[in-house]
Amino acid sequence: MARDEDTYDFIVTGAGSAGCAVAGRLSESGQYRVLLLEAGPRDRNPWIHIPLGYTRIFTDPRVNWMFESEPVEQLNNRTLYQPRGKVLGGTSSLNGTVYMRGTPADYDEWRQRGCEGWDWDSVLPFFKRAENQERGADELHGVGGPLHVSDIPAEFPLAKAMLAAAIEAGIPANPDFNGPRQEGAGYYQFTARNRRRWSSARAYLRPARGRGNLRIETGAHATRILIENNRAVGVEYRTPAGLRTARARGEIVVSGGAFGSPQLLQLSGLGPADLLQEFGIPMIRDMPGVGAHLQDHFNTYLVYRCSSATLNDLAGSLPRRVAAAAQYALSRSGPLTTTGVHVGAFIRSDQRFERPDLQINMSAWSTEARVRTGIKPHPFSAFTISPVHLRPEGRGTVRLKSPDPLAPPAIRFNFLRSEYDIQAVLHGMRVSRQIAAQPALSRFVTGEVMPGTQVTSDADLLADIRARAVANFHPVGTCRMGHEVDAVVDPRLRVHGIERLRVADASIMPSIVAGNTNAPSIMIGEKLSDMILRDARAG
Repeated sequence: MARDEDTYDFIVTGAGSAGCAVAGRLSESGQYRVLLLEAGPRDRNPWIHIPLGYTRIFTDPRVNWMFESEPVEQLNNRTLYQPRGKVLGGTSSLNGTVYMRGTPADYDEWRQRGCEGWDWDSVLPFFKRAENQERGADELHGVGGPLHVSDIPAEFPLAKAMLAAAIEAGIPANPDFNGPRQEGAGYYQFTARNRRRWSSARAYLRPARGRGNLRIETGAHATRILIENNRAVGVEYRTPAGLRTARARGEIVVSGGAFGSPQLLQLSGLGPADLLQEFGIPMIRDMPGVGAHLQDHFNTYLVYRCSSATLNDLAGSLPRRVAAAAQYALSRSGPLTTTGVHVGAFIRSDQRFERPDLQINMSAWSTEARVRTGIKPHPFSAFTISPVHLRPEGRGTVRLKSPDPLAPPAIRFNFLRSEYDIQAVLHGMRVSRQIAAQPALSRFVTGEVMPGTQVTSDADLLADIRARAVANFHPVGTCRMGHEVDAVVDPRLRVHGIERLRVADASIMPSIVAGNTNAPSIMIGEKLSDMILRDARAG
């Protein structure tokens, strides 16, 4: 029997973007006893809180799961490195901090798929509730929320030239990608305050530190949801001191992300029957949709030598690094205050489309590749223009490849499966070259490094995409919401057929949104906590 102190009203597994929001809001009133389990450590690593520090923790196994996908057939059987946060704040503690919601039509599409209460008008209040917008409140933005959203510290010359070039290329200026329209070119906003990262942990857990009703356990890896008579009653989790169990009087919320949540459900006997049988896991419920429908944005990148210094020069020079560190420490200014991704553009690969399907990121640095060996900048001044396909048609899977809860899951992507997927990325590459060729930016360009000016035909460009393109680190959909036979949760995020068990993270998205997924994940956590509290008050 569990000891009384191991019984809680609510248990949340995973302290990522959504999990922190859920635990913070559920504990806010002081009425309920809440346990938050996180496999990783507390967010004490100083590089987490410095915006450019994400390059240092991109491959740090102390705070990063460092997953690797299975070979992707359409990408020359390459595996794709998948960094995911293993620390309070989850991936919000090591991402690029871009604040992006997607388009209203993305959420209206969710409603059209049968997900009642997830249309734009229904989710907007939760975006606003979470937000503390530096620019102030209006009909689309909120102030006073726990998540600080701010502009870049200064207009860096290269960033200014990138934006001007995008406009010269015919892309209209857009001062707010989270405003009335998404299409256009402009500066990004970031989850930061006073030039420091503002993760979900900073937003929701720091204010909760004094709450006696919230217990945060780090180094606590959830290994199984305990289910009795089709009702979730507890969580088994591994700690350095051994295996422990916590019981729930109320509900259990799984917030392990698009990779972790389906893995935990499968380990708990909720998943495809053939998979559970293969690994000898007693089946509670045959759920083919657990781990299915994996989606991610897909991107390639073009690299240009630059006539002025970029962040590559900072990485390659000890004196520059020392000077930047001193500047940041003394005045919260300089290159460490940013992630280098200042400017973006949202466009349509086909003018017949109603909404953008390409995001073009423009970055003041360049690398050979983003792999598990680390981010290695080129040894020369350069910048990157990266076209990202926002609506790929391919769907992959996340499935156990071992009954060991500590083993990574098998992550299978399915990129470039349709002609549309291919043509969209090709269009993004052409537009990226058009931007680089404009007068405002061409004066900085001294040559195209990748893929190189010799790569011009569709066939050669596609070959380059297959050789270099990557997933964009925005996985969603593996516990998708809906009423279909293979949906995992209903519109109140309750796992079908299992009482008192819900999922809250990007895995519940029935289709991927157009843009970075951190802000939508936090919104999901805000919305679920509101639903749980309403249900609890109703009895």
